Amino acid sequence: MLVELRAENYAVIDHAIANFGPGLNLLTGETGAGKSILVDALALLMGGKSSVELVRHGADKAVVACVFESTHNAETILEENGIDSGGNDVILRREIMATGKGRVFVNNQPATVAVLRQLAPELALVHAQSESLSSFDQAQQRILLDRFGGLATETVAEAHARWKDAQTRLDDLLQGEQDRLRMVDLWSYQSKEINDAHLQPGEDVAHETEKRVLANAEKLHAAAMGAFEELYEGGASAEVALRSALRNVEELARYDARFTEAAQQLAAARATVGDVGSSLRDYAEAINASPERLAEIEDRLALIDRLKRKYGKTIAEVITFGEEVSRKLAEVEDRDEILKALRAVLEEAAVSYRTAAQALTAERKTAATRLAKLAEAQINSLAMKVKFEVAVHSADSSSKSAGDEAALKGHAFSLSTNSTRAKSEQLAAPQVPLAPEGNTAHWTASGWDVVEYRIATNPGEPLKPLHEIASGGEMSRVMLALKVSVEEGQAKPNLAKPNSAKSKTKTPTPRTLVFDEIDIGIGGRAAEAVGQKLKSLSRGQQILCVTHLPQIAAFADQHFLIDKRESDGRTKMQIRLLDDRARTHEIARMVSGAKVTETSLQHAAQMIAASR
Repeated sequence: MLVELRAENYAVIDHAIANFGPGLNLLTGETGAGKSILVDALALLMGGKSSVELVRHGADKAVVACVFESTHNAETILEENGIDSGGNDVILRREIMATGKGRVFVNNQPATVAVLRQLAPELALVHAQSESLSSFDQAQQRILLDRFGGLATETVAEAHARWKDAQTRLDDLLQGEQDRLRMVDLWSYQSKEINDAHLQPGEDVAHETEKRVLANAEKLHAAAMGAFEELYEGGASAEVALRSALRNVEELARYDARFTEAAQQLAAARATVGDVGSSLRDYAEAINASPERLAEIEDRLALIDRLKRKYGKTIAEVITFGEEVSRKLAEVEDRDEILKALRAVLEEAAVSYRTAAQALTAERKTAATRLAKLAEAQINSLAMKVKFEVAVHSADSSSKSAGDEAALKGHAFSLSTNSTRAKSEQLAAPQVPLAPEGNTAHWTASGWDVVEYRIATNPGEPLKPLHEIASGGEMSRVMLALKVSVEEGQAKPNLAKPNSAKSKTKTPTPRTLVFDEIDIGIGGRAAEAVGQKLKSLSRGQQILCVTHLPQIAAFADQHFLIDKRESDGRTKMQIRLLDDRARTHEIARMVSGAKVTETSLQHAAQMIAASR
């Protein structure tokens, strides 16, 4: 769970620390006090996007940090990223500079935002205030269903990548055919020019060195022989001087052992001079001042330079260019064979994708049955009476043949938990028809399914997509019910395939769930039902919730008050954990407004007592 959250110079916060406990942690305060700022700070530590606007005016940087109790999976993620474990805690810190730069630390070790995003699902799920069903599009609905069912899309994604690559290669070959034919003459010339040169990697460097030697042959011969004379051959050479000195030092060493090492050093120096002299002599004798060889090398270098100006900055790039041109020529010449091979690869990839997508669709339908049933029960427990359905169908089903359409219609998939026909159809578990070969417009890395959540909020009304719900209160309750359904559903094993290890969802470690004003737009009995639901959910995992409703605040295990005050001409935010008396006063304020009366205090005390 989240143990501590702190922020410094973050938005209107100069310095604030909140120590949270297990169960339901509620944050209340006047509108505009900055309650959502704390949720945003936690979202930033979960890998959210930062901005220089978050730095408090006049400060050099903003700092947000938190401490979570560690989990086994969190420690595994840290180990994979080369970060030492912090014992029983995971410490996250993020700094945002006024210059726009930022730094991330995990357990006081430098890290990246990517590491925060990997850790986030193991530590906390933040549901921001801006999240609503209006932005809960079909992609998000599919993701939520997959998460609920513990479904993996990696196999489908890999199959889709292979199919997409084969399709792209085939399209490139077909669409560029006319251009390729017009380029054949140019490619043939380029290929011949490069192949005739017989280039060798690095030969230009070797030729440049040989060119310098040949162009300065006389100077090099004179320098080498001069050095040889001074070192070895002349009467006053270094070798003669060393030989004479060595004799004298050896004579000294006969009587005084201190000169033994000096004699050895002189002998080594004499040997070194002899070796260098021999090398200089051999080098001078090998120099061949050949004008013909010099002209040959200059011609070769001119050819290489011309090819590099046309085809690449280095010989390696020129060779690569020639290989690419040869490949293009081979494709033109062997077009029919290549097309045949590419079509075979494409068909094989398409079959693999269809198989993987079909299996994923079947798994989604099984998971959808469970989610629809659980979500409907959760929604109806929040002072509503609805029918709920999760529809899963192929995005390209409209383009199927009449026979396929009839087959699909015969196996229409309805997951309304009030429909016995839906249950019988589910038990039949029909095979999902494969998408037609010619219709691949809806093939994606996540499959070809469209997932749509539908609801009827009043008896007698037809089921409609969630985004068509008009009431903000209904939207908030449905969103809360879905989140509760997913969290509770993930903790239960999937018994659809009891013999399949893959079909069983591992019970997750309880995480911190954060709701920022998810109760907006509701009140009365519905608000009390939401409070009860949050309280029930908090028995299994820690909950943080920002609320304006006293009916919900009464259920808190820990109640925090967020308020703003003015100090030294600056607005500052403070966080206070309320004791029982202060908590009663705060709930009374939420009931009656700015003026707290004795009646509102009695009402608040009754609400707190009833919540227990």
